[in-house]
Amino acid sequence: MSDQCRLMLEMQSGVIARWQAASAELDRTAMDAELRWGRWQPLYRGVYAAFTGQPGRESLLWGAVLRAGPGAALSYYTAAELDGLADGRADAIHVTVPAGRQISVSRRERARAAPHVIVHQSARLADALHPVRIPPRTRVEETVLDLVQAAGDFGSALAWPVAACARRRTTRAALLLAIRARPRMRWRAELTGALDDIGNGVHSILEFRYLRDVERAHGLPAAARQARMPRGSRSQYLDNLYAEFGVAVELDGRAAHRAEDHWRDARRDSYLAGSGIITLRYGWADVAERPCLVAADVARVLRRRGWTGRLVYCRPACDLDRSAGA
Repeated sequence: MSDQCRLMLEMQSGVIARWQAASAELDRTAMDAELRWGRWQPLYRGVYAAFTGQPGRESLLWGAVLRAGPGAALSYYTAAELDGLADGRADAIHVTVPAGRQISVSRRERARAAPHVIVHQSARLADALHPVRIPPRTRVEETVLDLVQAAGDFGSALAWPVAACARRRTTRAALLLAIRARPRMRWRAELTGALDDIGNGVHSILEFRYLRDVERAHGLPAAARQARMPRGSRSQYLDNLYAEFGVAVELDGRAAHRAEDHWRDARRDSYLAGSGIITLRYGWADVAERPCLVAADVARVLRRRGWTGRLVYCRPACDLDRSAGA
């Protein structure tokens, strides 16, 4: 085995494709011999693991992208998995190839234990490909926008840029540039507007829903997002702080709460109360299903703290309590 082949196998998690034989300085008959002797094993058609035993996740990812041919890249949910945009992994491996390339998968190939490969085509792959990361994958911004395009509704679509920015995998500015580079883009105007809120500290879909459906829709004053508060030698960050009125609104999208979480939140609220700040807490069901009532609740506390504004009705059938002075 040549030094070039060893280097390639090391870089590619022990996986090599038949079409790489020349660049690996390896004769294809040598590949066939390794397979025949059982020292190598096939992963996909024309793609081999140069070891025995169960392939690991990275070897399988290399196998899928090499199966798709030169210039292919891991993309969509698989690229999101690699770059920390998503928790967990999809059953299939997503790969994008240059437009016009057709990948056919044989019945025998599908019968192997390796994960199913879903192939996408893109005329922009050369621009979307990350220049250095391996295994080859799309840039974070391109991955986010691909997943936005694949989403079934705007709420699901928005979850991707929110997560990417909250986890500091990309920035609002980089996403805006990527949007402008795409001639066709679903929800272009809505996404561009939402990116302004993401840049101003919205870190979750729940926080976005509070801002859009509770605060703005009902004319509440604008809160500071992710407001920094000193706490001894440390700092804590509040989801929404109406600093002028000493009111904080904390949002929690967790379905279940551990006892230690309740204790932590209680201590946090007690500390803020000692600084003159009242904390209101709402969950996903409150904001998503009862935004008008949450707005009335927040307004009631803000008024006691000096706010003189008036709530507005978000729609003709708004559920604001009109007798409460909306």
